[in-house]
Amino acid sequence: MAARLDRLPILRTHRVLTAVIGIGLFFDAYENFLAGTIAKVLQKDFALGGTELKLVLASAFIGQFLGAIVLGRLADRIGRRRAFLINLAIYSGFSLLGALSPNATWLIVSRFCAGLGIGAEYALADSYLSDMLPPGKRGRFISWAYTVSFCGVPAVGFLALWLVPQAPLGIAGWRWLFVLGALGSAVVWFLRRRLTESPRWLEIAGRQAQAEEIVTRMEAEAADPLPEPDPDLRPAEPQAVPISRLFSPRYLRRTVMLWVLSALEVFGYYGFGTLAPLILAARGYGIIASIGYTALSYLGYPLGSLLSVPIVERVERKYLVMGSAALMAVFGLGFGLSGQPAVIVAFGFLYTLASNVFSNAYHVYLSELYPTAMRGTAAGTAYSLSKIVTGALPFILLPVLTSGGAGWVFTVVAVAMVLLIINVGVLGTRTTGRSVDSVT
Repeated sequence: MAARLDRLPILRTHRVLTAVIGIGLFFDAYENFLAGTIAKVLQKDFALGGTELKLVLASAFIGQFLGAIVLGRLADRIGRRRAFLINLAIYSGFSLLGALSPNATWLIVSRFCAGLGIGAEYALADSYLSDMLPPGKRGRFISWAYTVSFCGVPAVGFLALWLVPQAPLGIAGWRWLFVLGALGSAVVWFLRRRLTESPRWLEIAGRQAQAEEIVTRMEAEAADPLPEPDPDLRPAEPQAVPISRLFSPRYLRRTVMLWVLSALEVFGYYGFGTLAPLILAARGYGIIASIGYTALSYLGYPLGSLLSVPIVERVERKYLVMGSAALMAVFGLGFGLSGQPAVIVAFGFLYTLASNVFSNAYHVYLSELYPTAMRGTAAGTAYSLSKIVTGALPFILLPVLTSGGAGWVFTVVAVAMVLLIINVGVLGTRTTGRSVDSVT
């Protein structure tokens, strides 16, 4: 199946599944940046103390830590499509409950439970797209999916700017933000019911006839004669891979590299998204001004993702990860040390632009490092590590902000990015343009 899938051109099926996955990722990005964007509003409405505010910011990511492990592993056992439906159903239900929160405890618990559902979204999306897309176009189409997804970040910023000062139908504006996320993900649930299962996963699950039917149907879509399949890619044997395989001699180096990368990247990526409004508020800007400046900075997220589309197949993944991380370190220091609003927004925009070139390269790179039988497990464990570190970020960076100011926050971020660059440079392997079943 691998050889037959890899020889396919880009088909309508590829475009549809990329769009559906991208729309689902939109609500993942929306959710991940929601609490940070309205943190000051929640702090005021619920009279949150320092510890409670940290728990509100961290709760969804702690839930995502567990969700990524469990559902990432489940995707290798029951299939990508069924795991997709489970994770979206959990997220949609508990996000709606979060909108009804009467107190901080309810909000923290509902955010944690919503995180359980959405925690596996990145792992499942990366695994599924890598299974389905041909190697020469894989990076570009994964980047397109994430370009759709990262529109969710400025969307939550500008929706917050519009809704927070209002109370439509007598309901606080921030509650509507949760409702919109829940309803949107429910719509995506119905769209994903029509997705085809991964033929690569069906093959290793021993469901050869179903895999054959799907691949034959995709081959029939191709307008031109197809080249012969690569004879070096042999059919996959049905197998259940234990999680301990991640630490076997064959995969240990890349597992160490990926776990260190996943732990450090959140300082740069979520460090900004989670704390930017609080950093601006600490400098004396009002709630609405802080949200407005943050929303303008968030425009760099989809544009940075779009920028990655033409370059992700031209630059080796590991070097693109390293170069964009270096830019995040530089622009982050500029954001932390700037004093004028226009300069703050400019550095914020450049930071988010670079961070989504980084993010797309990271997601593509992660999805290419392991074979089909263990891809969901490997991605899920890596993402779970990133989520638990993200959950710890408020407890690490908020004290730094309080005691040292924004400059020191982004100094910590810059140090993390330098360590990330060293890690990928020394331990990372090349993957660009190769079949996901030949890289390993």
